[in-house]
Amino acid sequence: MFRLLTIEFHKLKYNKASKVLSIIYFGLLTSIALIAAIKFEFGDFKLHLAEAGIFNFPYIWHFNTYIAAILKFFLLLVIVSMMSNEYSYKTLKQNLIDGLSKKEFILSKFYTVITFALISTIFVFVVSLVLGLVYSDYNELAIIFSDLDYLLAFFIKLVGFFSFGLFLGILVKRSAFAVGAMFIWLIAESMFKGYLYWVFKDAENTGDKVDGVMQFLPLESMTNLIKEPFSRLGAVRSAANTMGETFTKSYAVEFSTILIVSFWTFIFIYLSYALLKKRDL
Repeated sequence: MFRLLTIEFHKLKYNKASKVLSIIYFGLLTSIALIAAIKFEFGDFKLHLAEAGIFNFPYIWHFNTYIAAILKFFLLLVIVSMMSNEYSYKTLKQNLIDGLSKKEFILSKFYTVITFALISTIFVFVVSLVLGLVYSDYNELAIIFSDLDYLLAFFIKLVGFFSFGLFLGILVKRSAFAVGAMFIWLIAESMFKGYLYWVFKDAENTGDKVDGVMQFLPLESMTNLIKEPFSRLGAVRSAANTMGETFTKSYAVEFSTILIVSFWTFIFIYLSYALLKKRDL
């Protein structure tokens, strides 16, 4: 494992684009702290986000992992360019000539995906912990370390997403086309969701029926790992209650969703290997 990771990070070491994108990604993760300085003023209405409770434990684990997951596209570019460069610079063929098997090659990429996801998760954990200790109203250990399942969901989400990007990078061989294919898939899932709403328009609980089907699709299942946290915020709930609205939504990390994303991750890695094994290099 470490030998394969050493090979991959040696390649990334000399890739300027990957280094720049990685720096931007982790820089943006750090900039989550800047949210604490944001203040809204509309006449007599004033809102300081840090004082609104977004950095309170344990809510901060939910909020920060959701925001950090939005930034994953920067590392996606690193993953797909890592794969496309293998074809552009013919390092894939050279690795195979030097004795690396195709299985080891795919494993080296997958280990890199896991490493990026793990580093990102640890990074978000540290940033969230520091922000929480500074701004949270609750500092009891039992509260601080509750809801850490959002970090697990964040890690699994990144591994699944990057595995999808790795498969597309092998499939189309060009980073721009791979990213484009990802967006096309996203649009296709959105269109299919709209179609399902049309199919179930006359049924009871239309939304539940649509969600019951959509939860098995790759990008939708990854989205479902960490649900939006904004309606969970106390200030939002209080405002909704004054208007007679109530929230019954579950924000928990569902084990079934973890299984679905893990299944897709296995499929993407297996298809990557099958495609590479079949392809004439």
